[in-house]
Amino acid sequence: MPWDPGQYLKFADQRLRPAIDLLNRIDMAEPREVYDLGSGTGNVTRFLKQRWPNAHVTGVDGSAEMLAKATVALPEISWEQADLSSFRPPRPADLLYSNAALQWLGDHKSLFPALVSTLAPGGVLAAQMPRNFLAPSHTAIAEAARMGPWRGKIEPLLRSSPVSEPGFYYDLLAPRTAQLDIWETEYLQVLEGENPVKEWTKGTWLRQFLDALHEPERSGFEACYAEIVARAYPRRADGRTLFPFRRLFIIARV
Repeated sequence: MPWDPGQYLKFADQRLRPAIDLLNRIDMAEPREVYDLGSGTGNVTRFLKQRWPNAHVTGVDGSAEMLAKATVALPEISWEQADLSSFRPPRPADLLYSNAALQWLGDHKSLFPALVSTLAPGGVLAAQMPRNFLAPSHTAIAEAARMGPWRGKIEPLLRSSPVSEPGFYYDLLAPRTAQLDIWETEYLQVLEGENPVKEWTKGTWLRQFLDALHEPERSGFEACYAEIVARAYPRRADGRTLFPFRRLFIIARV
């Protein structure tokens, strides 16, 4: 799926907050090999380099569009285009960091143990994933998908929540780690603009469905979704929109 960096970065401040919250909970002195899995344009990778300036930091992403932007902005960081589902660091990693990326990958039952197995002794896997897939922002996609002539093209793309409940990850990782910290935070995001929740999802989860359509079905589907989601998240009296968003955090040390 091609990414649009401009659309994704419309809400850069709100997307950055959980990434920094995760980074602040990592207790490491001087890691040598640091990987940012799903680095995108490097908005968070830069903070990894700032915190650990002596570390060799590598940003890994599957999007050439995102990495092109990152390479220009942050030449002091190594960048690698790779499929995250199969990428493994060439050397044992001291830190595998991933903000809002692993939800795009399937088979977490195999993925997370595989990532942990690539850590150096004392190494850390730190991951944050959205767990908002049962909220109206996402269920409205399925509703709109079944309401028009585009149904046959995008209904097959619908799937259940890609992120499991916290206990799943605890049971998976506890036997394989020395320390494990798992928590959830629901952020009450205050958004501005016209139908901002639609614009938010258009930069992430909605995009795969839009990319599957051509005009005029693409615009028709987007308008249908926009109407549903605007009702679910009405604009407040001050013109802003409240968008509760739940995220799952995992810090696993071997």
